[in-house]
Amino acid sequence: MSDAEGGPFDFTLPGTEGDEINKYRLSDYTDGGAVVLVFYPFDFSPVCTEELCGIRDAEWLSFTENVDVFGISRDSCYAHKRFIKQYDLSFPLLSDTEGEVIRKFDLVYDEWEHHRGVPKRALVTLDESHEVRYRWQTEDAYNSPDMDELEQTVLSLVDEPVR
Repeated sequence: MSDAEGGPFDFTLPGTEGDEINKYRLSDYTDGGAVVLVFYPFDFSPVCTEELCGIRDAEWLSFTENVDVFGISRDSCYAHKRFIKQYDLSFPLLSDTEGEVIRKFDLVYDEWEHHRGVPKRALVTLDESHEVRYRWQTEDAYNSPDMDELEQTVLSLVDEPVR
């Protein structure tokens, strides 16, 4: 994982949109706009499934240009493929199997439901300069984020003039 070009939060992780496994570098997506990172504990867990399907169904995200969404967990790309297909998710899921990115963003549970190093449930929005513009996280992985706050942040980034 290298972050030299894109600043302190840049990363490259394997991921999938459901068919092929590819590498995704954060700075490739922030160069032209904002990125929403959705950190979550596990594919197929009830709260994670509800949250990711809620993001899939957020019409304002579908119609917002220059904003990419990525889900990040420690699950493998093979689990992600099945999860994407089962729930028709419209954005890539990235595999942080070593936990490097969740540590970089300080979003790791020491232990959650007898699993060590699980990502906290969190939303992070970065602009094109990798500045964190919105951050929501919870210590209780059963809590869900306020999608209205995320929507307002994303829409404010889209409405800002290009720097």
